[in-house]
Amino acid sequence: MGIHYDYKSVRGEKAMKKEAKKKARLEQRRARKSGLSSKKESENKMHDIDKPITLEDLTNPNKS
Repeated sequence: MGIHYDYKSVRGEKAMKKEAKKKARLEQRRARKSGLSSKKESENKMHDIDKPITLEDLTNPNKS
């Protein structure tokens, strides 16, 4: 005969995999949320409204 696997024999292993997957998703969400809060701070930098926007302002990536 051989070893016959059924639901009961692998249920614990499947539960552990499911729990690990759930924790990984939760960690990714937490990492994204912490990343979003730092992005919001950098988004506050805006172009001066009184100054006209030039082509150099739009195309020069090194200009702050």
